[in-house]
Amino acid sequence: MNWLVDRHKMRMPAQDEILPGRAEAMRVPERHAVLSSSIRPPYPAGSEIAEFGMGCFWGAEKLFWQTPGVISTSVGYAGGSTPNPTYEEVCTGRTGHIETVRVVFDPKLVSYGQLLKVFWEEHDPTQGMRQGGDRGTQYRSAILTHGEAQQREAELSRDAFQASLKAAGHGSITTEIHPAPEFYFAEDYHQQYLEKVPNGYCPNHATGVTLPADFFKSEASAQRAADAARAIEQAR
Repeated sequence: MNWLVDRHKMRMPAQDEILPGRAEAMRVPERHAVLSSSIRPPYPAGSEIAEFGMGCFWGAEKLFWQTPGVISTSVGYAGGSTPNPTYEEVCTGRTGHIETVRVVFDPKLVSYGQLLKVFWEEHDPTQGMRQGGDRGTQYRSAILTHGEAQQREAELSRDAFQASLKAAGHGSITTEIHPAPEFYFAEDYHQQYLEKVPNGYCPNHATGVTLPADFFKSEASAQRAADAARAIEQAR
């Protein structure tokens, strides 16, 4: 890769560098290639959405479709400025998007905290605008939250995982955690890519560090305290 191009892709694009994109949404298959569920909304009643950026979205999506309690997964682009970008445009570094996995899950079967465990343990959240040899804004680590409860739990999990990383000699977490912006579906051939191409590119950048076993207990306590405080405030 050309050094100057690589350097350009390692920073968010300036306003005058952003590609214009298009109004038309990307066409994607109606059904998930593995789970046979719907890729696009509406999703089943009672389901929830989680979205993560953790490097190349091919392998990341497979991790989640293999997780019990997950209803559907899809890959796309989020966190940038170009509407309905193509993969080639995202790769230029001039859209600002993250390669994102959308996870639709049944909270009665798998908790958001368990999905966060997969997220933290299956990539390196300390690398900034890259994962291993994959370099650029699209590979940055991110948790794109849906609602205050997810935001709170994601931040708590970050703090718990940071303590474990530090104890293991790793650096500081660079993961973005913020409300989910618009999600643009990626092209058909990216959806469930590793089902279609079983021996396709699937790097492993896991640090070997695990989310502490007591995180779920402490998170539940924090959630109960927040809910109680909200109830008191509403009663005033």
